[in-house]
Amino acid sequence: MEHYYQPEIECAPYEEIRKIQSEKLVKQVKHVWDNVPYYRKKMEEKGVTPDDIKSVDDLHKLPFLSKADLRETYPDGLLAVPKDEVVRIHSTSGTTGKRVIAFYTQHDIDLWEDCCARAIMAAGGTNEDVVQVSYGYGLFTGGAGLHGGSHKVGSLTVPMSSGNTDRQIMFIKDLNATILCCTPSYAAYLGERMHELGYGPNDIPLKAGIFGAEAWSEEMRQSIEKTMGIKAFDIYGLTELSGPGVAFECSAQHGMHINEDHFIAEIIDPDSGEVLPEGEQGELVFTAVDKEAFPMIRYRTKDICRLSREKCSCGRTHVRMAKPMGRSDDMLIIRGVNVFPSEIETVLLNNGYAANYQIVVDRVNNTDTLDVQVEMTPEMFNDNVGEIEERQKKLMADLKSMLGIKAKVSLLAPKSIARSEGKAVRVVDKRKI
Repeated sequence: MEHYYQPEIECAPYEEIRKIQSEKLVKQVKHVWDNVPYYRKKMEEKGVTPDDIKSVDDLHKLPFLSKADLRETYPDGLLAVPKDEVVRIHSTSGTTGKRVIAFYTQHDIDLWEDCCARAIMAAGGTNEDVVQVSYGYGLFTGGAGLHGGSHKVGSLTVPMSSGNTDRQIMFIKDLNATILCCTPSYAAYLGERMHELGYGPNDIPLKAGIFGAEAWSEEMRQSIEKTMGIKAFDIYGLTELSGPGVAFECSAQHGMHINEDHFIAEIIDPDSGEVLPEGEQGELVFTAVDKEAFPMIRYRTKDICRLSREKCSCGRTHVRMAKPMGRSDDMLIIRGVNVFPSEIETVLLNNGYAANYQIVVDRVNNTDTLDVQVEMTPEMFNDNVGEIEERQKKLMADLKSMLGIKAKVSLLAPKSIARSEGKAVRVVDKRKI
């Protein structure tokens, strides 16, 4: 039986959803115009005023926001309410070491938690379930979002956070956890560890998993489902738009339903910015129509995917997005963290290395690995092993400080990385995703 958290809106006719979107969009544009000078200036440059926006049909007239705008306005240049109305921030790493800081009013958090509650119920969750939240807590949005959503559903919530795998397994068994929320690579690792401890699918109380924050393949889904005896659901979100719960899979598992009463989705041509017809592949753009503190209007996600309004067997009427096929830039997602080659390059150049390097990403025992291979300059290159080890340690520490995750560093002899006549192959991603 299909469970809904807010059936009247999740299954509302398309015309009704569009009416809600139009009403909210008109109000949101006015809110941003009045309270965010940076975006008002962008609108003025485009020759648009709030009076030009009468419905969703006018959305295309508005200027885009991008990661570059977020960097330029760091930390609070896009904040649309007074600071005393803000109750929380979350944050994600940015492309140049500057982080994106997202602000939330209590109302923003309530709506975000509603979105996550919808995702939990779409995965079969009810107030009788035990939800183990093994996403990271803290500045990362994963833990807080699913935690709040689980509370809204009325499930018993186990705020585990990530890591300490054997304790995770002990709690799953001792508390009879039925729904697991974490990154897919961590779910795969948990399943593997359970198998090592001699637990088969029948010994594991879990029935479902809600996995997101990194790319994962259909093969990985099937492997996790088989090892744990569960149904694995995808969830999508961005810190800039609140966090997980922007879109989620239902029992049909044929794309993720976007919470359209809160987020308007468009697909654009990444080069021209033109809006593409439904069903075409392009860059996903979101407008958050009721966020108070940090309203994102036409935010370019860089994710490449398709949208579909085909009828869904689950009864939900909200548009579905396909799993993103990749990104229009070169960002890597490693262990749930956004990593840009440009960040790595910055660290290398700051330490006096030539710009010949290669980033090798792999997945070993279901965990992402990051190996940065760097050529030493002829001046650095010598037989002193101790000196080379010290250099590697220094680079590893600087990379961890920049990226927030550990990377292995291999210092190589000059000219040992193959030269390319065209674009340099900077990233070798060996993961099967």
